[in-house]
Amino acid sequence: MNRRLLLLVLCQGFFLTNNVTFITINGLVGLRLAPNAWLATLPVTAYVAGSALFAGLVGRHQRAWGRRRAFQLGLVAAMATTALCAWAAWQGHFWLLVAGATLAGYYNANAGLYRFAAIELVEPRFKERAISWVLAGGILGAVVGPNLARWTRDALPAEFAGAYAALAFVALASLVTMSFIRFPPLPLPTLSAPGRPLAEIAAQPVYILAVIACAVGYGVMNLLMAATPIAMAMCAHPFDDAALVIQWHVLGMFVPSFFTGSLIRRFGAVRVIAVGLLLECACVAVALSGVDLTRFLVALFTLGVGWNFLFIGGTTLFTQAYRPEERTTAQASMDTIIFATMTITSFSSGALVTTQGWTLLNLGSIVPLALIGAALLWYAAQQRAALRARTR
Repeated sequence: MNRRLLLLVLCQGFFLTNNVTFITINGLVGLRLAPNAWLATLPVTAYVAGSALFAGLVGRHQRAWGRRRAFQLGLVAAMATTALCAWAAWQGHFWLLVAGATLAGYYNANAGLYRFAAIELVEPRFKERAISWVLAGGILGAVVGPNLARWTRDALPAEFAGAYAALAFVALASLVTMSFIRFPPLPLPTLSAPGRPLAEIAAQPVYILAVIACAVGYGVMNLLMAATPIAMAMCAHPFDDAALVIQWHVLGMFVPSFFTGSLIRRFGAVRVIAVGLLLECACVAVALSGVDLTRFLVALFTLGVGWNFLFIGGTTLFTQAYRPEERTTAQASMDTIIFATMTITSFSSGALVTTQGWTLLNLGSIVPLALIGAALLWYAAQQRAALRARTR
C-alpha cells in the first residue's frame, strides 16, 4: 500500500457509493415512473448499456489524455448526469431519467478501469493485492450507499430526487481526490511494438476464460441484485429491509478483497474463479428455499462473495492476456463485454421478476452459471494439451 494507491482506493469507494445508491433506488424510482411495471429496471439497464456504449471511447480517451485526465472527465460526467437524474425524478420524467442514466455510463466505464490502473501504481509482484485493495474500497459504498439513499430519500419533494443530487457531491469529492494521484505514462504502440490485433488477443484461452468469469459472473450477480429491491417489495418487505440486504450484499462483494489477492497468489486465479462459481450457485440454492428476510440476506451476501472471487480472479487472470502496449485496447474490450452482459441481465431482471417471479428468475440464472463451469473445464483441457505439447 502506498499513498497513490490509497487515494485510488478512496476514489473506488466514492465510485461504489454512486453505484450502490443507483442500484438501490433506480429500480424503485423506475417502478414509480415507468409506464409499465416491466420497464422498472430500465434506468439500471440504461446505466450499464451506456457503460458498454462508452467503454471503447473511454479506452481512446485514456490513450490520448492519460489515466488521470480521463478519470477526471468521467467524474465531471458523473456530476452532470446525477444532477440530471435528480431533476428527472423531481419532475417525474421517466425517459429523462433513462437518458441521464445512459449518459452516466461514461463514468461507470471510466471508473471501471481503476482496478487496472492500480496495477500501475505498484511493483508487478503485488498486482493481485493491488487489484484486491482497490476493489476493497467498495466497502465505503456498502456502508454509505444504502444509508445515503435512506438519509436523502425525502430531502427533496420528489422521493429519491435528493439521493441523486447527493451523488453529484460524492463525485465532486472524488474529483478532488483524483487530482492528487500521479499515474505513470501509459505505454503506447510503436513501430517496434505495434501490438497484436484484438481478434488475436481475444482468441487466447486465457482471455476467453477471464472474460467469461468476469462478464457472466457479473451478469448473474447483476440479474439477481437489480431485481432484489423489487422482489422484496413484491413480498411486502419494507424499503429499509431491502436497503439492509443490498448493504450486506455489497459488503460480501468487497470485504473479501482484503484476502482475495493473497488467495490468488497461493492457489492461483483459476481455483479462485472455481470457488466463486460454487458460491454463486449456493446463492441460487438459498434464494430458491424461501422469501423471508434472512434468506434474502444470506443469498445476496453469498452472491456478493462469489462475485468477488469471480471478478478479482478473472481480472488477475486477464492481465496475462495482453502486452503492455495492448493494455488499453484489451481492457476496453473486456469491459465492453462485461457491460453488454450486464445490459441484458439488467433489463431481463425487471421483466422476469415482475412477470415470472423471484423463483423463475433464480432458476434462469443456472444456465449462465453452467457456462462458467464449461469454460473452466475447457480451459483446463487446453492447459493440459499445451503442457503435453511442450513436453514432447
